[in-house]
Amino acid sequence: MKFFQISALALAVAAAGSSAFAQDQNLSTLQRMGNTSTNMNIATVPQEGKNADAIRANLKKVKLPEGFKIDLYAVVPDARYMAVAPSTNMLFVGTRKTTVWAVTNRNNGDAATEVKAFAPSIKFSNPNGVCFTKDGFLVVAESNRILHFPAAEFFYEGPDVAVGLVVPEGKLIPVEEQSFNHTGRVCKVDKDGKIFVTLGQPYNVQPKDKVALYDEVGIGGVVRYNGLDGSGRTVYSKGMRNPAGISIGPKGDIFTTDNQVDGLGDDVPPGELNKLTKVGEHFGFPYWNGHFKVAGSDAAPDLKDMKEPAGAIFPQVEFPAHQAQLGLTHYTGKAFPAKYQGGLFVASHGSWNRTVPSGYLINYVPIKADGNAGPAEVFAEGFLDPKTGRALARPVDVANLPDGSILVSDDYAGAIYRISYVGN
Repeated sequence: MKFFQISALALAVAAAGSSAFAQDQNLSTLQRMGNTSTNMNIATVPQEGKNADAIRANLKKVKLPEGFKIDLYAVVPDARYMAVAPSTNMLFVGTRKTTVWAVTNRNNGDAATEVKAFAPSIKFSNPNGVCFTKDGFLVVAESNRILHFPAAEFFYEGPDVAVGLVVPEGKLIPVEEQSFNHTGRVCKVDKDGKIFVTLGQPYNVQPKDKVALYDEVGIGGVVRYNGLDGSGRTVYSKGMRNPAGISIGPKGDIFTTDNQVDGLGDDVPPGELNKLTKVGEHFGFPYWNGHFKVAGSDAAPDLKDMKEPAGAIFPQVEFPAHQAQLGLTHYTGKAFPAKYQGGLFVASHGSWNRTVPSGYLINYVPIKADGNAGPAEVFAEGFLDPKTGRALARPVDVANLPDGSILVSDDYAGAIYRISYVGN
């Protein structure tokens, strides 16, 4: 019996390894426009039934400003960051697993009609970040690789798609710095086609001997590439812990979130909203986290003699500790009241290590006439059940739809929600 069990396990491991190898081979096949042997029939995710009904029931507990409503847009397992297609009613959704989802709204209604895996012939590894170029290339940022897919919104029906490399495997960060922690990359493309990618550093606070290296290669910051050819890598900003979201506004202004240090108590340090204005800026970490000095604290005793970074930039907004702000977007629509137009919507994933849970909400942050951020306010809350203290949802990202509504992704319930304005 033991022999049979061991043999069965060995066969399973071998089969998994063989499948992974085949998918690695598929990438080079697809790059030369060849066919793979992947099943042409791609399973779809059920959009109705008991699960969808339960999600809709939970949404009744969400509180919004007067005139707004929230609805289930799509059931999307493990939904993380979103990229709205430029030409069709399509949406691509990353995960921290091995799937990128293609979400289609075929009838131009207020909910998606189909959800299925995108490019299943490719072996993705933590394809958390997805973004579009203005001419329709889908960029997928993995833990240590960046891919691009021309015309993904038009050629997604089958498993085989055109694909190219922006950054080959193992070249986004040094391989020896790869980790399971803080490796969900996020990307955005500016109007000039430059690709910005966030790089969280893998420690709670990096040890002393990693500080200079991380500043040099951009870990704990944002790197920029000239475009789809992956040239011109530049460390655009540094001195962050885990910049988990990035948004580039219509005027070219760039904002990132940054998650705070754990283990220093319920109420410190704060979460951050940072404004990036030029190449080379340092946002203070690991010396500062917001206006809290991390160096020499219980979380970083080996940094007690660290010198404060010259010209360190403090956050535009400091959020309550441990709420874990992740994705954010400039609101570019016109359907919401004027108050919200041009501001930022920021998703708070919610605390995991706080005595009383906090977060699980969407903030709104106005952008003032001078381009700087104003004080944050709660826009949507109720994703945490106050009676049980249990999460009903954990918001990850926010995205604009062309009709002026916004989408919110949730990797806990595995769903995407649509928030629209219906008036008073």
